[in-house]
Amino acid sequence: MIEQLKAKLHDEVEKLQHELNVVLPQEIRRAVELGDLRENSEYKAALERQQFVQARLGQLRQRLSKLAQIDVSQIPSDKVGLGSHVVVEDQKTKIREKYSLIFGDSFELDEQVSMASPIGRALLGKSVGEIAFLKLPATTRHLKVVELRTIHDTLLEDEQQPVAGGR
Repeated sequence: MIEQLKAKLHDEVEKLQHELNVVLPQEIRRAVELGDLRENSEYKAALERQQFVQARLGQLRQRLSKLAQIDVSQIPSDKVGLGSHVVVEDQKTKIREKYSLIFGDSFELDEQVSMASPIGRALLGKSVGEIAFLKLPATTRHLKVVELRTIHDTLLEDEQQPVAGGR
Protein backbone atom coordinates (compact mmCIF):
# COMPACT_ATOMS: atom_id res chain seq x y z
CA MET A 1 0.00 0.00 0.00
CA ILE A 2 2.71 2.46 0.97
CA GLU A 3 4.88 1.43 -1.98
CA GLN A 4 1.91 1.79 -4.34
CA LEU A 5 1.25 5.29 -3.05
CA LYS A 6 4.94 6.19 -3.41
CA ALA A 7 4.93 4.92 -7.01
CA LYS A 8 1.78 6.90 -7.79
CA LEU A 9 3.27 10.07 -6.33
CA HIS A 10 6.59 9.51 -8.15
CA ASP A 11 4.69 9.16 -11.44
CA GLU A 12 2.89 12.45 -10.84
CA VAL A 13 6.19 14.14 -9.89
CA GLU A 14 7.78 12.94 -13.14
CA LYS A 15 4.87 14.20 -15.26
CA LEU A 16 4.81 17.58 -13.53
CA GLN A 17 8.60 17.89 -13.71
CA HIS A 18 8.43 17.28 -17.48
CA GLU A 19 5.67 19.87 -17.81
CA LEU A 20 7.64 22.39 -15.73
CA ASN A 21 10.94 21.88 -17.55
CA VAL A 22 9.80 21.21 -21.13
CA VAL A 23 6.18 22.05 -21.91
CA LEU A 24 5.71 25.30 -19.99
CA PRO A 25 8.97 26.94 -21.15
CA GLN A 26 7.89 26.26 -24.75
CA GLU A 27 4.47 27.79 -24.10
CA ILE A 28 6.05 30.85 -22.45
CA ARG A 29 8.48 31.24 -25.37
CA ARG A 30 5.59 31.08 -27.89
CA ALA A 31 3.60 33.61 -25.89
CA VAL A 32 6.60 35.99 -25.71
CA GLU A 33 6.92 35.78 -29.48
CA LEU A 34 3.36 37.08 -29.80
CA GLY A 35 4.47 40.47 -28.50
CA ASP A 36 3.03 42.73 -25.80
CA LEU A 37 3.13 40.72 -22.55
CA ARG A 38 0.88 43.08 -20.59
CA GLU A 39 -2.23 41.91 -22.43
CA ASN A 40 -1.08 38.45 -23.48
CA SER A 41 -3.49 35.88 -22.00
CA GLU A 42 -1.42 32.91 -23.20
CA TYR A 43 1.60 34.26 -21.34
CA LYS A 44 -0.40 34.89 -18.16
CA ALA A 45 -2.00 31.42 -18.33
CA ALA A 46 1.40 29.74 -18.78
CA LEU A 47 2.86 31.65 -15.82
CA GLU A 48 -0.13 30.73 -13.63
CA ARG A 49 0.18 27.08 -14.64
CA GLN A 50 3.91 27.23 -13.89
CA GLN A 51 3.18 28.52 -10.37
CA PHE A 52 0.55 25.82 -9.84
CA VAL A 53 2.93 23.06 -11.00
CA GLN A 54 5.72 24.34 -8.73
CA ALA A 55 3.35 24.39 -5.74
CA ARG A 56 2.04 20.89 -6.50
CA LEU A 57 5.59 19.56 -6.86
CA GLY A 58 6.40 21.00 -3.43
CA GLN A 59 3.37 19.23 -1.93
CA LEU A 60 4.26 15.93 -3.59
CA ARG A 61 7.87 16.06 -2.45
CA GLN A 62 6.78 16.82 1.10
CA ARG A 63 4.35 13.88 0.96
CA LEU A 64 7.05 11.55 -0.37
CA SER A 65 9.36 12.67 2.42
CA LYS A 66 6.72 11.80 5.03
CA LEU A 67 6.09 8.43 3.38
CA ALA A 68 9.80 7.64 3.51
CA GLN A 69 9.74 8.18 7.27
CA ILE A 70 7.04 5.57 7.91
CA ASP A 71 8.34 2.46 9.62
CA VAL A 72 5.82 -0.33 9.00
CA SER A 73 7.28 -2.30 11.91
CA GLN A 74 6.01 0.45 14.24
CA ILE A 75 2.40 -0.06 13.11
CA PRO A 76 0.60 -2.44 15.50
CA SER A 77 -0.30 -5.84 14.06
CA ASP A 78 -3.36 -6.37 16.26
CA LYS A 79 -4.93 -2.90 16.31
CA VAL A 80 -6.44 -0.56 13.74
CA GLY A 81 -3.75 1.56 12.12
CA LEU A 82 -2.50 2.77 8.76
CA GLY A 83 -3.49 0.36 6.00
CA SER A 84 -5.99 -1.56 8.13
CA HIS A 85 -9.18 -2.96 6.64
CA VAL A 86 -11.88 -2.87 9.29
CA VAL A 87 -15.44 -4.17 9.51
CA VAL A 88 -17.49 -2.46 12.19
CA GLU A 89 -21.02 -3.06 13.42
CA ASP A 90 -23.17 -0.17 14.55
CA GLN A 91 -24.40 -1.27 17.99
CA LYS A 92 -27.75 0.48 17.54
CA THR A 93 -28.71 -0.51 13.98
CA LYS A 94 -26.60 -3.72 13.74
CA ILE A 95 -25.53 -2.62 10.25
CA ARG A 96 -21.99 -3.59 9.25
CA GLU A 97 -19.71 -1.18 7.43
CA LYS A 98 -16.26 -1.70 5.90
CA TYR A 99 -13.47 0.85 6.02
CA SER A 100 -9.85 1.05 4.95
CA LEU A 101 -7.63 3.51 6.79
CA ILE A 102 -5.45 5.47 4.40
CA PHE A 103 -3.49 8.67 4.04
CA GLY A 104 -5.51 11.82 3.46
CA ASP A 105 -4.67 12.25 -0.22
CA SER A 106 -4.91 8.73 -1.54
CA PHE A 107 -8.66 8.25 -1.86
CA GLU A 108 -9.73 5.81 -4.55
CA LEU A 109 -12.77 3.98 -3.17
CA ASP A 110 -15.87 5.05 -1.25
CA GLU A 111 -15.07 2.81 1.73
CA GLN A 112 -11.68 4.41 2.35
CA VAL A 113 -11.31 6.88 5.17
CA SER A 114 -8.43 9.08 6.13
CA MET A 115 -6.77 8.41 9.47
CA ALA A 116 -7.31 12.11 10.21
CA SER A 117 -11.08 11.94 9.60
CA PRO A 118 -13.46 11.64 12.58
CA ILE A 119 -14.15 7.96 11.88
CA GLY A 120 -10.47 7.27 11.27
CA ARG A 121 -9.52 8.87 14.59
CA ALA A 122 -12.27 6.94 16.39
CA LEU A 123 -11.11 3.58 14.98
CA LEU A 124 -7.37 4.16 15.36
CA GLY A 125 -5.83 1.85 17.97
CA LYS A 126 -8.93 -0.34 18.42
CA SER A 127 -8.76 -4.15 18.46
CA VAL A 128 -11.38 -6.73 17.45
CA GLY A 129 -14.23 -6.62 19.97
CA GLU A 130 -13.56 -3.03 21.09
CA ILE A 131 -16.06 -0.24 20.59
CA ALA A 132 -15.16 3.00 18.86
CA PHE A 133 -17.18 6.05 19.82
CA LEU A 134 -17.84 8.28 16.82
CA LYS A 135 -19.13 11.67 17.98
CA LEU A 136 -21.42 13.31 15.42
CA PRO A 137 -23.25 16.62 15.75
CA ALA A 138 -26.61 14.98 16.56
CA THR A 139 -25.52 11.73 18.23
CA THR A 140 -22.66 9.43 19.15
CA ARG A 141 -22.34 6.20 17.19
CA HIS A 142 -21.00 3.09 18.90
CA LEU A 143 -19.08 1.01 16.36
CA LYS A 144 -17.84 -2.42 17.40
CA VAL A 145 -14.79 -3.71 15.53
CA VAL A 146 -15.83 -7.17 14.30
CA GLU A 147 -13.09 -7.86 11.72
CA LEU A 148 -9.61 -6.47 11.30
CA ARG A 149 -6.95 -7.03 8.64
CA THR A 150 -3.86 -4.91 9.29
CA ILE A 151 -1.21 -3.70 6.88
CA HIS A 152 0.95 -6.60 8.10
CA ASP A 153 -1.69 -9.12 6.97
CA THR A 154 -1.89 -7.39 3.58
CA LEU A 155 1.90 -7.41 3.16
CA LEU A 156 2.02 -11.11 4.09
CA GLU A 157 -0.72 -11.90 1.55
CA ASP A 158 1.16 -9.94 -1.14
CA GLU A 159 4.34 -11.93 -0.45
CA GLN A 160 2.45 -15.21 -0.79
CA GLN A 161 0.86 -14.27 -4.14
CA PRO A 162 2.35 -16.11 -7.13
CA VAL A 163 4.37 -13.89 -9.45
CA ALA A 164 2.83 -13.29 -12.87
CA GLY A 165 4.51 -15.24 -15.64
CA GLY A 166 4.37 -18.69 -14.05
CA ARG A 167 7.02 -18.46 -11.34
